[in-house]
Amino acid sequence: MWTEIDAHISRVTGEKFQSQQKRSVSGGCINQGYAVSDDERTYFVKLNQASQVAMFEAEALGLEEMLNTASIRVPKPLCWGTAGNSGYIVLEWLEMGGGNTNSWQEMGRKLAAMHKATSSQGFGWKINNTIGSTPQINTWTADWAEFYGKHRLGYQFQLARRRGGSFPKQEKLLAAIAELLADHQVEPALVHGDLWGGNAGCTVSGEPVIFDPATYFGDREVDIAMTELFGGFPSAFYQGYNEVFPLDAGYEQRKTLYNLYHIINHFNLFGGGYASQANRMIDQILG
Repeated sequence: MWTEIDAHISRVTGEKFQSQQKRSVSGGCINQGYAVSDDERTYFVKLNQASQVAMFEAEALGLEEMLNTASIRVPKPLCWGTAGNSGYIVLEWLEMGGGNTNSWQEMGRKLAAMHKATSSQGFGWKINNTIGSTPQINTWTADWAEFYGKHRLGYQFQLARRRGGSFPKQEKLLAAIAELLADHQVEPALVHGDLWGGNAGCTVSGEPVIFDPATYFGDREVDIAMTELFGGFPSAFYQGYNEVFPLDAGYEQRKTLYNLYHIINHFNLFGGGYASQANRMIDQILG
């Protein structure tokens, strides 16, 4: 397997690469990650089953979409494919571990710049991808409330029913989405889609980086909402963001609606107490 991956790296870089060292590093919840080096160059390689290679292709295309905005740093994808029973993606290696108040303020500014990238096709993306290991449906849709109700919450509720989840007010909530978002004018923005603390950080030189995207064009507030879901980013991040692209009135109310997507997805991935948390959020949204 590694011989095939080395050969692929050699082809795309135009320089012979033969891995000498392979160090296990975090690849997220669902992948194995490795720092692979030939003593001169290092790459980040993520592995999963060969059947999951489409997930890696979508990740690479999402990173390229973000790279093309020339805004915030993301690891550059080199190649992806299958080798034996494994699917893989090879990314630029970034040495992480720095960051201070200025770094997080700059992350906010640069994410705001990325969010100014828009799409004339509406809300969605060119292919479906994944949120964690859950399929994420990105069918182009002109109306944001329709997209969010059908392809985000509606789809997650369908999956949750199959898992035995009980959400007594889900139909009432889905019917209310258009009204809940009626006063909110949304331009399609390129979003990361899975922007919690585990998918953002700074290099040793302090440069802000985001990675492991679930890319699509949606309401930019979905990214900001998710940064608040599991403890929040440093306050400098929000200060920097609002300097460049101030949030609209009503965000504080909408963020619970947007974070509900991730909590139902967590129920679908992990079960446990996420169903009761989702039901509390639904009660809060419906008032």
